Amino acid sequence: MKQLVIAPRTVVVAGGGGFLGSHLCQALLEKGHTVFCIDNFLTGLRENTVRLQTHPRFRLIEQDICEKLDLGAEAIDAIYNLACAASPPRYQADPVHTMMTSVIGTRNLLDLAERHDARFLQASTSEVYGDPEEHPQRENYRGHVNCTGPRACYDEGKRAAETLCFDYLRLQRADVRVARIFNTYGPRMRPDDGRIISNFILQALRRRPLTIYGSGEQTRSFCYVSDLVEGLMRLAELEIAPDGPVNLGNPDEFSIGQLAEEIIKLMPGRLRTVHMPLPEDDPRRRRPDISRAKKLLGWEPRIPLREGIGRTVDWFAAAEGPKSADPVAARKAS
Repeated sequence: MKQLVIAPRTVVVAGGGGFLGSHLCQALLEKGHTVFCIDNFLTGLRENTVRLQTHPRFRLIEQDICEKLDLGAEAIDAIYNLACAASPPRYQADPVHTMMTSVIGTRNLLDLAERHDARFLQASTSEVYGDPEEHPQRENYRGHVNCTGPRACYDEGKRAAETLCFDYLRLQRADVRVARIFNTYGPRMRPDDGRIISNFILQALRRRPLTIYGSGEQTRSFCYVSDLVEGLMRLAELEIAPDGPVNLGNPDEFSIGQLAEEIIKLMPGRLRTVHMPLPEDDPRRRRPDISRAKKLLGWEPRIPLREGIGRTVDWFAAAEGPKSADPVAARKAS
């Protein structure tokens, strides 16, 4: 994969205090950009931005994107919209706000892009495919979503956001790109966000059984965060906007049971799994077809699951403190 070289610009990252957003802010700063991070910290974490705030080209704006946005007279070259709760427990906690973030918030950011003639990247999601009947999922698959179920606030909100984006593009009101992001993991995931990798790692570090919902045969494709951030930046820098969304994710498919086994292998001692009922509308299979990303962006993931999980375990162990030191030290020594 060729090195991405970008001329310095002024970039807005909505949701920049979140797991993925903070990594993107860091990568953009390392590329020489000036970064405006917008976050209301409903799901993002302030500690994700603490180190960034000492950087002379970083500015933090605490605001909900559902409110009118005015960043002053400074020219903006690009906007990344990552502002939305992304884990089911988080977005279901306030489903109306989740939907409005995707609709009103995205419109506010698109209007900002229009005013500044800025390039706009929308972080959409593989959840627009719902519980897919096509496998792997290609961008032209229209999905199988329950539009009135408990996950609909997120799934349908993101679908509506995509509609807005492509309407602005067709009307030539904004230069828009849409990334459909598949499961992403790595350091800075919230320990309490309910995602499968963070759940498993914390349970393992705390020597508790790993909770598998359903049979464990349902599958996901896990992309390490640095790979995903690289894909986002490549899509944003593409000279001509694609006429449709682009899948970004790792095409290597693992069952939830296999993921549990991988994490257990990395930890010393005996760990076991327990099974709980599968949540409503939980997808049975999820795997991206990334042919379009390879062709348009020259991009594909590089970090294998075991390496990425190891890095993530080490980060969570450090965050957990001394009580996690012994199992991680034993893992490294083995």
